[in-house]
Amino acid sequence: MASLPVYDRTGAEVDTYQIDPAQIAPRINKQLMHDAVVMYQSNLRQGSAKTKSRAEVAGTTQKMYRQKGTGRARAGSRRSGIRVGGGRIFAKRPRDWSYRLPRKAVRLATRMAVASRIADNEITLIDQLSFQAPKTAEMASILKALELGGQTLLVAVDGYDVNVYKSIRNLAGVSVMPVAELNALSVLRPRRLLMTRAALDAFCRKANGE
Repeated sequence: MASLPVYDRTGAEVDTYQIDPAQIAPRINKQLMHDAVVMYQSNLRQGSAKTKSRAEVAGTTQKMYRQKGTGRARAGSRRSGIRVGGGRIFAKRPRDWSYRLPRKAVRLATRMAVASRIADNEITLIDQLSFQAPKTAEMASILKALELGGQTLLVAVDGYDVNVYKSIRNLAGVSVMPVAELNALSVLRPRRLLMTRAALDAFCRKANGE
């Protein structure tokens, strides 16, 4: 059982949150989390790299010089891959790098990622996070009060709030995401994770199938 302190906007501890990481994920499988992260990273690849083969580069088809009698090695095409300006011998072709792990494995990897963050004390809880209007400076002061400034951070909230999103989007290294859209890569990539109490409640309910 882990006891997470809950802070307010000023950085003062106002409560504690009791949670058992085993209820989210019975065990931590590093290989599964690694496989999920590699899958998400692979799916982000554009796969648009392309180079020209000797059939695609511009150039004459005329033989460069006669076959015999010059003392040089025979050569037929200026577009050969061994000549300057010629095509690539093994030309790159656009390809689709995306693939998908089983849905149950992906969901389990997300739960394991959050459980490992809790076990390593890398999650900061805040009682609530809302703004009357977009205020980037106010959000920056909240992060400074929570000692979360100057590091990569993911802010997980229970739902979409336009004022929260606009208050965070211009902060370097800080991203925001609804808890329903969390995945293993988004949880494990930043150094710290900031969650509202409501977001963690929603994640636990989803993990327990409620």
